Amino acid sequence: MLRIYPILLELVRSVRPLIKELERRDPDLARQCKRALCSAPLNMAEGSYSRGQNRMVRYHTALGSLREVLACLEVAAALGYVSDVEPELKRRFDHVIGTLVRLVVSR
Repeated sequence: MLRIYPILLELVRSVRPLIKELERRDPDLARQCKRALCSAPLNMAEGSYSRGQNRMVRYHTALGSLREVLACLEVAAALGYVSDVEPELKRRFDHVIGTLVRLVVSR
């Protein structure tokens, strides 16, 4: 398993309260965000035990899902549903996203 995986799980825990708030304001956007949030660690875990091109496809999907979560939160903030993404939370997103980018681009 990738060393970034526990950091991603902690990121999931950190985003959970924002999704709860979003559910009250926009259930559809909250569902989309939650699906993407679940997809990122699931695909990362699957990729860790895959081989060849399948591994890269799973990591790429995890990357896209994580970026989708961040976009959902940014859109929700722009609509006034939640506060802007805190800089520390954004930094953690960037850390995990950057790691995944290095994994899928360097191959």
